[in-house]
Amino acid sequence: MAQNDRPLTGFEDAKYAATRHAATGAERRAESHLLTVQEVAELLRVPVSWVYERVRKRSLERLPGYRLGKYWRFREAEVLTWIERQRVGARSDA
Repeated sequence: MAQNDRPLTGFEDAKYAATRHAATGAERRAESHLLTVQEVAELLRVPVSWVYERVRKRSLERLPGYRLGKYWRFREAEVLTWIERQRVGARSDA
């Protein structure tokens, strides 16, 4: 329903759908945007060497990333989820 609870006209309905689709497309692009090692280091406010150390680990502490040839790429959502798991794990160890 549009403003004032009146039914949408065909044009308004199409305009709303196009706007909603455009927003969803932008969200999809943001989700698929891969971060570089440098961007992850900036996001986490750590040195680049720390990021490399975490992608080399063979445990639950390993930072989730994708190797593309000699380059590492990361999804921001996965990195933030990993941070949350680390925080929760540290709290349960205490």
